[in-house]
Amino acid sequence: MIVVATADFEVYHEVVGELRDRDVEFTTVEPGDALPAEADVLVTAGEAVDVDVPVVVAEADDPRLAVEEALVHVRGGDGRTVVGIDPGTRPGIAVLRSGIVVGAFQVPAEQAAEVVAEEVAGSDDAVVRIGDGARLTGAKIVDELDDVRVELVDETGTTPSLGPGARGMGDVLAAVNIALMTGEEIEGRSIEPTAGEIQVIKSRSRQASEENRTITEELARKVATGTLTLEEALDEHRET
Repeated sequence: MIVVATADFEVYHEVVGELRDRDVEFTTVEPGDALPAEADVLVTAGEAVDVDVPVVVAEADDPRLAVEEALVHVRGGDGRTVVGIDPGTRPGIAVLRSGIVVGAFQVPAEQAAEVVAEEVAGSDDAVVRIGDGARLTGAKIVDELDDVRVELVDETGTTPSLGPGARGMGDVLAAVNIALMTGEEIEGRSIEPTAGEIQVIKSRSRQASEENRTITEELARKVATGTLTLEEALDEHRET
């Protein structure tokens, strides 16, 4: 059982609220009081304690992290953070700790690396597993991740069949499956865009331009490899 004991009202309020939102069994005691016999872990705001169970220090601005750490102790896992990414225009992202899904996101591709970096911050043994589809998007995400182990996973068959009411969940569920699969460690992805990918970017430039302007293949290649954004490529094309 999780026990919360702190005189910091803000931390107490945020942690207890997070526990209730997750429907987690817990109890509270006054700081310094004896813990119940069934206590597995103690959550505090950093007060000095003398107890025989693991202690998790919580902060009011991030109660989720403290609750997840406490749940690792309750479940007896190793606490390792694994992030799965199903790359695409809006990548699915799943965060697992001790094999349990503790977070899920679906954000624009340009925000994916930032979300992942926040989730692995402070975890020395974290691993990020990314599917090998959507090569250009995946390469950009990998290149933006620093100081974290990245594995490339064969994502064949990772998207599950979706029943009624599950529409839109496919990318996130695929990310969960990717997180559960061992991949090949990589340091980056050097991708040469295909002719089809170049053509797609040129078509996007025409749609994005008020003048119905199509950028050149050279500029499209720079967009594909991340050297330029589509807007920057259009600006360069207007100047020629």
